[in-house]
Amino acid sequence: MSRHFPRRIAGLTIIQTMSLLTILGIVLFAALSLFKKESAPAVSFRTLNGELIALESLRGKVVMVNFWATSCATCVQEMPEMVETYKKYSDRGLEFIAVAMSYDPPSYVLNYAESRQLPFKVALDTDGQAAKSFGDVKLTPTTFVIGKDGAILKRYVGIPEFASMHQLLEKALAI
Repeated sequence: MSRHFPRRIAGLTIIQTMSLLTILGIVLFAALSLFKKESAPAVSFRTLNGELIALESLRGKVVMVNFWATSCATCVQEMPEMVETYKKYSDRGLEFIAVAMSYDPPSYVLNYAESRQLPFKVALDTDGQAAKSFGDVKLTPTTFVIGKDGAILKRYVGIPEFASMHQLLEKALAI
């Protein structure tokens, strides 16, 4: 062993020091990954009335995108609360697009939207591309809250806890 190579640095062996630095690096990487926001995909939706809405055109607004189906009992169960959420925040700039899954017959979606007088835009994802663009959504309901900057703030699978969703919307709309 060389007398010129220190075996200890600040009371730690070189192996302990290197291990500590490696662990700190991993922790820093993980922390930064948690704070990185995923951007909403560049996707367009075709509404029941034929309107084409590019998600990018809604930048500057808080947007909720809800993937659902008329055959999904949970979706039907959550829809009245989604309507109330939209009514509560639409005057403050919330946009809401309910996207019917590709397997949902358009006539069923139209009947549901009209009979329930859904106040927000309802779109058909006839080819499944919107669901694929949002991370290949397969489970319904799945709802995304998108901030004014186009970043996905939260993804809810199943019925969201509406009180916490409302807190998130309050915060996002205030920015």
